[in-house]
Amino acid sequence: MKIGMILDYTFPPDPRVENEAVALINAGHDVFLFCLNYGNQPSDEIINGIRVCRYKTNTINYKFSALAYTIPYYLYIMQKKIKHFLKTYKIEAIHIHDMRIAGAVFKANKKLKLPTVLDLHDNIPEIMKFYPHLNKFPGKYLISPKKWQVKEEEFIKKATKIVTVSQAFVDEVLDRTKIEKHKIHLVPNTVLPKFYQDAIIKKTIIERYKNNFVILYLGDTGLRRGLPTAIDAITDLKKKIPNIKLVIVGKNSTDAILKKQVFKLNLEAFVDFEGWQDVLLFPSYIVASNICISPLNRNIHHDVAYANKLFQYMSFAKPLLVSNATAQKELVKKIQAGLVHEDKNYHDFVNKVLLLYNDEDMCIEFGKNGERFVKEQFNWSVTSKSLLKLYDNLKN
Repeated sequence: MKIGMILDYTFPPDPRVENEAVALINAGHDVFLFCLNYGNQPSDEIINGIRVCRYKTNTINYKFSALAYTIPYYLYIMQKKIKHFLKTYKIEAIHIHDMRIAGAVFKANKKLKLPTVLDLHDNIPEIMKFYPHLNKFPGKYLISPKKWQVKEEEFIKKATKIVTVSQAFVDEVLDRTKIEKHKIHLVPNTVLPKFYQDAIIKKTIIERYKNNFVILYLGDTGLRRGLPTAIDAITDLKKKIPNIKLVIVGKNSTDAILKKQVFKLNLEAFVDFEGWQDVLLFPSYIVASNICISPLNRNIHHDVAYANKLFQYMSFAKPLLVSNATAQKELVKKIQAGLVHEDKNYHDFVNKVLLLYNDEDMCIEFGKNGERFVKEQFNWSVTSKSLLKLYDNLKN
């Protein structure tokens, strides 16, 4: 089957897109990926068997994407490109990555009537409420999360199949939209075995932190991810753990706020901002750490999703400390891979870190439980089976 994946970003990197595409290719499908090009990448190339087809765009178009369901300029521009892609490569099924570009895809597919799979990586209408530019002029008045939610529900009903990332997200979509249960499929974000099997550990990173007690955070550093709580906690933790170091590997446009918080609390010696690093370096940071965290602030989206970082942490047998955002709390408690703190409560965060710091045997046990879970039950070779089954049924 010729599957046309639609992504409204540049590629690479996007682990979920690549993992899904490679799994489908290995199952005998041909995967063509529509993505965007700001002029610094080839227009057409093969990456891990994926036929990557890049279409030119610019920053103005990108900015209009936030207004996709207010002012239809972005949808009009993308619709023409997508229609060209679908016809040129004789696509037989469309796989839409998230809803931002979904409106343009459905318009481009109006006459072709190809089967569509809508892959909801995130609950975008809920996440949008926390975007900084939506809480100030002019975004506050131009972009409506409510309109995006109405559109999301319209697309969910319009698509042939829905894919999403956690059981809690599946349940939320079923409850909210009342679609039939067989229409939605769970394909969680998990790690490829090669992430931990083929990891090359960089000695300089291990050496740098060998004398520290490292609390590690990987990924997007947006404020809703809870890092202000972790930073506040360091003010107390440094008194009990003098060699403590909070290592933050990732970035976001709000990083200046986090750095200002560190400066105000006089914590520069205890917090390292590493910025975004190549994913190939993630294993080195994980190996160098003692505790790995996901201190998400609770909201509707965070309660139904868990990040890939959890499984990356677990694959190297590290104990976790996560907030009580529902999905990650239930996962960590179920498999006994770490401790849970109340979101935004830095005192609780401090107490849980000290419990882990003072009980090495507990940390080892948590680490082993998480590692066993990832390697035996929850890696991509296992969880991708649902995606492959979906496309087998679609083909038949």
